[in-house]
Amino acid sequence: MLVSKLKFIAFGSVAMLAAGLAPGPQAFAGKGDDTLTYAVQLELESLDAYFNTSRPGLILSRSIWDQLLYRDPKTGAYLPALAESFTWVDAVTIDMTLRRGIAFHNGEAFDADDVVYTLNWVSDPANKVKNQRNVNWIKNVEKTGDFSVRIHLKDPFPAALEFLAGPLPIYPNEYYAKVGPDGMSRMPIGTGPYKVEKADPTTGTVVMVRNENYFPASPRGKPKIGRLVHKTITDKDTIVAELISGGIDWAWKISPDQVANIGALPHLSVIGGETMRIAYLGMDAAGRSGDGPLKDARVRQAIAHAINRQSIVDNLMSEGSRVVHAVCFPSQFGCTDDVTKYGYDPAKARALLAEAGYPKGISLTLDAYRNRDLAEAMLADLAAVGIKTSLNYTKYAATRDKVRAGKSQMYFMTWGSYSVHDVSAITSHFFKLSDDDTAKDTQVSAWLEEGDTSPTPSVRLSAYAKALKRIAEQAYWLPLWSYSYFYAFSKDLDFVPSADEIPRFYSSRWK
Repeated sequence: MLVSKLKFIAFGSVAMLAAGLAPGPQAFAGKGDDTLTYAVQLELESLDAYFNTSRPGLILSRSIWDQLLYRDPKTGAYLPALAESFTWVDAVTIDMTLRRGIAFHNGEAFDADDVVYTLNWVSDPANKVKNQRNVNWIKNVEKTGDFSVRIHLKDPFPAALEFLAGPLPIYPNEYYAKVGPDGMSRMPIGTGPYKVEKADPTTGTVVMVRNENYFPASPRGKPKIGRLVHKTITDKDTIVAELISGGIDWAWKISPDQVANIGALPHLSVIGGETMRIAYLGMDAAGRSGDGPLKDARVRQAIAHAINRQSIVDNLMSEGSRVVHAVCFPSQFGCTDDVTKYGYDPAKARALLAEAGYPKGISLTLDAYRNRDLAEAMLADLAAVGIKTSLNYTKYAATRDKVRAGKSQMYFMTWGSYSVHDVSAITSHFFKLSDDDTAKDTQVSAWLEEGDTSPTPSVRLSAYAKALKRIAEQAYWLPLWSYSYFYAFSKDLDFVPSADEIPRFYSSRWK
């Protein structure tokens, strides 16, 4: 087993050699050939950022494209990026002045036409971008000059700047009009710090080279490392083996039981910290998958009491993870944990099931795509109170699409809010009557709409609090825990993680 080998390695270089895992003379060439190779487990859906909802795609997008604004991860301030300035004309209108002298990777000049084309195209429902919540607040965008635009909002949306600084990259209008989403996925073209040299969708490998013409005024700064290689390796033990052998320079989501051993190796560093990503157990309260027991709030509440979330966090999660009680990350604007909390109480769970008319228990199916060990731990807790649950373990896109199609009874998923620091990026995404909404509570949707559109912070906070409390009372979701990741990387690499779960490789450098 790999873990046993790792324990052997921890005793020193002699043990490493004996185990046959010491790096060879060609290993750890990252610094030597100025190439940072990093690995992720989750497969890419698409390299077109608007047709991808997975974290690896989001990480790639921040290297390949720029946004109009940039959110400073340390201060939270919105800094000029492709736009050199912006002004709120009124609650539904934003004027932006754009930078001059910027070119896309294919040589196409950046100007107002690119902004108008991109934002109008992605906000048109007919074009079916994957995450409508990111764009459906845009009414339209008009060109007011060669380097100026006016963004019209459908309604007041105070979080607009968060989205403009996050999941809304700007595309070259001429190129995208010609190649469309499929062509952009085969060969992405942006203005960002790195440009794609080649992409292999069959292996999930993307090779990027430094954009030597990257605009100096970018808040991202000039990239320091010459080449980035994105690799998809679905098996986590293989990732660890590649780290040890020098096949890759960086990886994250290292298992807690491997951290001490990896950290003891002389060529690797290990650091960790909490991220904005939370896990949740979604339940088909609206009965879209059939007239099942989950339509009864008492059954959903029984499930919430049956799962020992704290034990899972303590025994199976990385240090820094914590149980969450509301359907948002605590630091997001509008999030509050002043909601109904479901402590671990198997006896209460059984009583609620009996009260709902199921004294002998029920049978369910859980859909999941990651963290099989955590899913199986929850299934064991459910079985202990009479809820027999079969696990349908598949890929992320398949799980997401099953939920959206209304065919999932119960599902274990996670959400990183696209690193947007506002409740509208998570609670509103899942509880405003879209295909992702398995509760279909019109009152919750109305409160969220009020919170999303009011220009008054106190009104927003009040509306969001009402929605979050009702979601918890009805147990539409069971929020589970936040994720804290361990990052392991070459000691030659200067890398600093951030809570928004975006590795900023363009800010990294070799020591």
